Amino acid sequence: MKKLTQAIRPQSSGFGLIELLVAMAIGMLLMGATLKLYLDLSRSHQDMARVNQQVEAGGVAIQVLREDLLHAGFWNGYVPEFDDLTYAGVPTDYPTAVPDPCLAFASWTATEKTNRLGMGIQLYEDVPTGCATQLPGRVAGSDVLVVRYAQTCVPGSANCAALNVADAYFQASQCDTDTARYSVALGASGTLRRRDCATPAERRQWVNNIYYLATSSDGMPTLMRSSFSEGVQQPAEVLIEGVEAMRFELGVDQVSDAGLAVGLTSAVAWTNPQVRTSPTNRGDGAADALCRAAMPCTLADQINAVTVKVYLLIRTLNQSQGYSSGKTYFVGDPSDSDAEFGPFSDGFKRHVYTTSVRLTNISGRRETP
Repeated sequence: MKKLTQAIRPQSSGFGLIELLVAMAIGMLLMGATLKLYLDLSRSHQDMARVNQQVEAGGVAIQVLREDLLHAGFWNGYVPEFDDLTYAGVPTDYPTAVPDPCLAFASWTATEKTNRLGMGIQLYEDVPTGCATQLPGRVAGSDVLVVRYAQTCVPGSANCAALNVADAYFQASQCDTDTARYSVALGASGTLRRRDCATPAERRQWVNNIYYLATSSDGMPTLMRSSFSEGVQQPAEVLIEGVEAMRFELGVDQVSDAGLAVGLTSAVAWTNPQVRTSPTNRGDGAADALCRAAMPCTLADQINAVTVKVYLLIRTLNQSQGYSSGKTYFVGDPSDSDAEFGPFSDGFKRHVYTTSVRLTNISGRRETP
């Protein structure tokens, strides 16, 4: 019986060579498919990270420029005579020339200060004369924007730097008996007063920011900003990498609400002198024409700018393997021959970001009921 049981029991002989090779081939196929899936997921993740970085860079760049432009022309209650609808005389402070944005404070004359107060922004197609040291390595085809205002916080208050005697500060008078309407001076104590003619008026730091694009040491196009500090325009510092092209359009207020040309060098003329709700030779705060750096923008264009449209071409910091695109990008008005960029075949993904900013401090004081 024992021998019979052993005879009918199946014998285990293991895998044969062919079976082993088939199993190995199936295993290799599964491993290859798994590896390909992993690599595809990893590449997709890296691609998504690059795009997210690009979106973040574009959003931050737009936000930085937008916030600065919203403050352009803020002088803490002071309004130049030529833009003050309550001033009845002939204005004496209309800017006579475009200021040198990089001139050291020690060289500012009274006229230089007046010109600066009358121009909240300046726009250039290239690096302004006198700014080569502060703005090196400009990217060709990108604009240079100057934004000027008095700091929106008082020195020493929350989130505001303490007063520095080496910095320039703006002070606006609210007292009728003060001999001057404003003061721009280094950080010594100011003499102008508030409405009670006893309390010293606030001093706010002078802001003169210059934005442009430069190429970093590793070849990356970068948004740069030069700030005014300790009486001089400082060398530009890195803000955001990956900004490849930057253009601006100024919306210029050229026509009054009475339909006549703006003329800021003469006294205000009213359609009805008794009611005084519609000046015939002052702007209405709305843009009537566009101005671009390549035109170039005139002195009057920049004084009367009430809106700014920003165009930014942002690229990823790293190339995407196998990526190719035949797209062209318009950084500015498509009707401009030099507004078109691309197509590119370098593996970088790109996107154009735009925003329009109303210069509230300039356009708002021109509005009438």
